[in-house]
Amino acid sequence: MFQVQHTVISDDIATFRFACDLLRCKGGCCVVGDAGAPVTQNEIPVLNKAWRLLQDELRPRAREVVRAEGLIRNGYKAPELNCTDGAECVFVSYDEKGIAICGIQKAWMEDRFEWIKPLSCHLFPVRAVKVGNLEYLNLEYVPSLCGAACERGSSEGIYLSDFLENALIRAYGAAWYAEFLTACEEVRIKTGVAV
Repeated sequence: MFQVQHTVISDDIATFRFACDLLRCKGGCCVVGDAGAPVTQNEIPVLNKAWRLLQDELRPRAREVVRAEGLIRNGYKAPELNCTDGAECVFVSYDEKGIAICGIQKAWMEDRFEWIKPLSCHLFPVRAVKVGNLEYLNLEYVPSLCGAACERGSSEGIYLSDFLENALIRAYGAAWYAEFLTACEEVRIKTGVAV
């Protein structure tokens, strides 16, 4: 573990090679899991706004679930986005190749919404947990979901720390990210992983 400002970070975040490969994983992180994406209280109003804008574009089953159970449910440690039948996030739709697409991110890419997606989704496969004044960042590696991303990251020489640049800057700021990259290089040298 290493520390950058108020965050305590698992060494494998510095050494892991990772780059999403949607053509192979089919957006599995939006579909597979035993819980919905964790969200913060500050994100809930934005998610409600996104739902009002996008609900007619999303799957009928997602609309049924949200009508019956709500958009947000109480999770184990934090509120989380609801899912359909223990599978897809309610914001998921599918493209012509069968890839699960986040409706919020699609609207953001089309300049129809001002927010890309929940921070926990943007940071995946890193999970952040706040304990007191510190935030712990851990890798949540799921081989069945992320094997293709690991293969691509390894073959293209992309570290997870680089792949998540935009998400990490969004979460912690540019100064934190610069300090984080320096710390990652130190961890790689210390552990014998090539820089």
